[in-house]
Amino acid sequence: MKLLKLNKVRDGRYLKNYELTYLNKKGNEKVYEIVSRHEIQNVEELGNIVSGVSIAAYYEDKLLLLREFRMGVNKYIYNLCAGMIEEGETIEECIRRELYEETGLRLKRIIRILNPSYSAVAISDIKTQIAFVEAEGDFEDHSSENEKIEAKFYGRNEVRALLETQDFSSRAQMAAYFFAGQP
Repeated sequence: MKLLKLNKVRDGRYLKNYELTYLNKKGNEKVYEIVSRHEIQNVEELGNIVSGVSIAAYYEDKLLLLREFRMGVNKYIYNLCAGMIEEGETIEECIRRELYEETGLRLKRIIRILNPSYSAVAISDIKTQIAFVEAEGDFEDHSSENEKIEAKFYGRNEVRALLETQDFSSRAQMAAYFFAGQP
């Protein structure tokens, strides 16, 4: 597979659409569509910018999950606290800000931040990091008027029950599965 050219086809408010023209393994051209949060100037920039963070937050022996309305699927799903890194912001500052905005909670301690990974590799070059943290405080809604978020800490048995009956984002489902001690 060889990338021949990259062409921006649409410049949206949050996402930019690109067509990538590849030479496939049989020597034929294949046009592939992706979205990015970034203005990609050249091929070397493709997939190299960290955009945001997903936060697996714990309090005592409970996992923070958000039940939030997601416009892209027109329903409530269970998700991790997450958000985009603002210009000039460190990953640690982003974690602290997003945790507070979406839940009202405070960051007690960062346990670990994983290396960057791709969020939706089939359709995007968006790269994020996953942070494992301890949180504390009281729940308060500081989200925007365009977000509907219900935050709560769940014990292992509660998470097991949610996994059987509720819709999740992929990352939240995986974090919940391992938290719940599933085989």
